[in-house]
Amino acid sequence: MGRGSVVVALLASTTLAWGQAGASAVPFLLISPDARASGMGESGTAIADNINAIYWNPGGLGFLTNRQIALSFSRWLPQFNADLFYSYITAGQYFPQVDGTVAVNFILMNLGEFVRTDQLGNVLGTFRSNEFSLGLSYGALIADDLGAGIQLRFIRSNLAPAAAGESVAGVGTSGSFDLGLLWKPSRLPLPIGGLDLGNRIALGLNLQNIGPKMTYRNEADPLPTNLRVGLGLQVVRDEFNDLKLALDIAKLMVRRDSLGSDALPLSLITAWRNPGVELAMGMEYWYQQTVALRLGYFTEPSRLGNRRFITFGAGIRYDMFTLDFNYINTIEENHPLAGTMRFSLLVDLGSTAE
Repeated sequence: MGRGSVVVALLASTTLAWGQAGASAVPFLLISPDARASGMGESGTAIADNINAIYWNPGGLGFLTNRQIALSFSRWLPQFNADLFYSYITAGQYFPQVDGTVAVNFILMNLGEFVRTDQLGNVLGTFRSNEFSLGLSYGALIADDLGAGIQLRFIRSNLAPAAAGESVAGVGTSGSFDLGLLWKPSRLPLPIGGLDLGNRIALGLNLQNIGPKMTYRNEADPLPTNLRVGLGLQVVRDEFNDLKLALDIAKLMVRRDSLGSDALPLSLITAWRNPGVELAMGMEYWYQQTVALRLGYFTEPSRLGNRRFITFGAGIRYDMFTLDFNYINTIEENHPLAGTMRFSLLVDLGSTAE
């Protein structure tokens, strides 16, 4: 295939996976990185209680006092039987000097190897395509029960080398930032029944990927700016059992039509005219904080991509290590996401608070 065909194939492979995110560049930024939240239907905005909060809600970093490392890996779009994979690493710790948690993360989306040809079809060699981001986050408590966080991110998209006789490659560079808030009230009495939801409920908000457009040659595409709102509820918690429920609602804040796409900050206003939202819900059960089982459901309207799937997950904790796994069961047969599995590892090295 020629260079133009390669780029089209790459973009098609990604937009098939993310539906509405096809209106934006670098949709890999919207992939759920950890198998825990992925096993809960990709709902983690209000459950952000470990270092993976760097993705789900940097406001959750404000509640952390430990040093943690997280790793994740997944073969992507296994139905394509292509050389696609997603890998993720993040590390961070609480620093008393800044009264908050500082974390870094790196995401790599490998898009595989492709044959490069000239206009006559002669093979010129091969090249690999990939996209990656490097992020730096900080989160702290701004009140006893309210955490706030920010992430700064460098983004690089390497789709294809320059064609013969051209000096410009199919490469784009941009930057973005996230803003997150997480509220975990210690007291929240209800006016009816005398029930107190303190230490049982959490509300989260995360505005992701705010930044300038990604430019490839003479074309510019917006980043996948995304607004997430989440609710978490602790249903059961005793010596042996721990049961949580989670609900996330997400809306892509990208406005695009036949005339082009709106730039930030205008798109944060005009994107509300986009119909529909993503809905994710899930549950997590721990037995003696050692073995976990998870179940979730994700859905979006057909006009946004019609992704609908059930997720299953499990986890096991031993000493400082937590290993998680999840599996996607798509409602639609032969869907590109069918059979996708994620594996992630969380290493907790203990408290760094004084």
